[in-house]
Amino acid sequence: MPLGAHKAALFGVAGVSTGGVVLLSSQTASDSASLDFTSGIDSTYGEYIFAFYNVNPATDADNFTFNGSIDGGSNYNVTKTSSSFTANQDEDGDPAAMAYETSLDLAQGTGYQILTGNMANDADMCGNGIIHLFNPASTTYVKHFYSESSDNGSNRAMHSFRAGYFNTTSAVNAISFKVVSGGNFDGTIKMWGVK
Repeated sequence: MPLGAHKAALFGVAGVSTGGVVLLSSQTASDSASLDFTSGIDSTYGEYIFAFYNVNPATDADNFTFNGSIDGGSNYNVTKTSSSFTANQDEDGDPAAMAYETSLDLAQGTGYQILTGNMANDADMCGNGIIHLFNPASTTYVKHFYSESSDNGSNRAMHSFRAGYFNTTSAVNAISFKVVSGGNFDGTIKMWGVK
């Protein structure tokens, strides 16, 4: 699919196909503990895209995370292996850095995967990003994912990259999003299916 068609599809209407991309669901958090997608993740699509917009945590220096479920959302604890790196720049220009972040990796971990840098909770700060999940309904292969996000943390621009896989041959059929602190957050998350 041409890049322009992908972009156009991401602003579509739920259930209406734009090329090979279909908007399946949209949820908005308003001082919410989590947002969970418990339906629509099945063998219909080979790829699922989740995008989060204007996520603002109640707790300062918090991280936005996600996890998968193989039992329809009763438990979010699928084993994952992942890698992480982040580029950042302070408002005053010092220090600028790009680094591999060992502390954000998971090595056969079942916890939530961190997606963002340390997001500030100021009223004018937020995090935005996108996650690609491939063949979650497969009962033969593990399920790969990668993400990219941008957020503000302590007057710093953070550009974060994560990649990994759910190490299970069971179908992953639900996805949950929340912040590390266990506090609440505001924001919108949309889910698309890609044929």
